[in-house]
Amino acid sequence: MSETHIHMAGHVTERHITRAGQGGDRDVFEYALIQVVPRVERGECINAGVVLYCRAQAYVGALTHLDEARLLALDPAADVAGVRAALGAIERHCAGGEEAGQAAGDDAGRRYRWVIAPRSTVVRPGPVHTGLTADPAAETERLLDLLVR
Repeated sequence: MSETHIHMAGHVTERHITRAGQGGDRDVFEYALIQVVPRVERGECINAGVVLYCRAQAYVGALTHLDEARLLALDPAADVAGVRAALGAIERHCAGGEEAGQAAGDDAGRRYRWVIAPRSTVVRPGPVHTGLTADPAAETERLLDLLVR
């Protein structure tokens, strides 16, 4: 089932409605962009990664990509090494296991919620969005290509 909406500017969009049991082999997922805000007082940011959580598949994963030139365009004095270290820590945290440090024993949902918790730091999560996917790892890669690279 789908609905067609016409916006004031004349744009037509189609929204697909999926009811319980109609999702096929796809599962609900949540994702947030990982943003780098080199000068918090200015509020300017670049997207540097994506973290995705699919409860049905007990999946949480993060992929990052730092465009150093874009970062330095916002702040020539940005701590690039520090930002890379923070992004790497997010990837390790989401992957779990010994590399996750204290979060090694946490389930996927707990590790995801820690990453998306609001914070006022240089590396922080953006708003949470949802979707449907059959392959959360492939969806994470697709979102990184679409929204970050």
